[in-house]
Amino acid sequence: MKATILYVEDDESLGFVTRDNLEIAGYQITHCTNGLEALEHIKKNTFDLCLLDVMLPEMDGFTLATEIRKRDTHIPILFLTAKSLKEDRLHGLRLGADDYITKPFSIEELILKVEVFLRRSRNTGTVIDQPLLKVGQFELDHKNLSLAMEGSSRKLTQREADLLKFLIENKNQVVQRGMILEKIWGENDYFLGRSLDVFISRLRKYLKTDTSLKIENIHGVGFRLIG
Repeated sequence: MKATILYVEDDESLGFVTRDNLEIAGYQITHCTNGLEALEHIKKNTFDLCLLDVMLPEMDGFTLATEIRKRDTHIPILFLTAKSLKEDRLHGLRLGADDYITKPFSIEELILKVEVFLRRSRNTGTVIDQPLLKVGQFELDHKNLSLAMEGSSRKLTQREADLLKFLIENKNQVVQRGMILEKIWGENDYFLGRSLDVFISRLRKYLKTDTSLKIENIHGVGFRLIG
């Protein structure tokens, strides 16, 4: 079956060209031109991935992403942002987005990122009998994107679960930033490093109730999960 993508872009010319190329690449596209229209589709349909412009009429991309995350914690969300708006990118990641693509972008770059996230999402769904990973008082269920402690649990995004799994597997060892970015993001550059910092901050917040755990920043090198 074709992967289904919710694409929200109010620029008619860009939206037409991008949708057309994604359909040629084999994806089933639902294209919306404002946030409220997109939210109605989210309420009624299931998608494999969301591509959201930030500046949208009726409801902006950040608000839309928040509403999507309330309904689905694991669907990949990619923001389309202007290259100069670095704070927009970081804000989107804090809201639960998985990545961003800067405008102007090439269709090849967009399709590559879409393929990467869809592949990861499907691979997670096909893992059989994956053991729970223990860290301190927590249990990570990577397959089902869940982090549990003493009967309570929280849902994780795919990237949060991937990052935490990698840190647990390398517990008490220093892992280099570049290694993390190559393993989880698939490439290593400055702006992805900023994204990594946002995700590390999220994980610290999730784990703070267990004081025996700590994600230590090794300046200029990387991180170490201590526990």
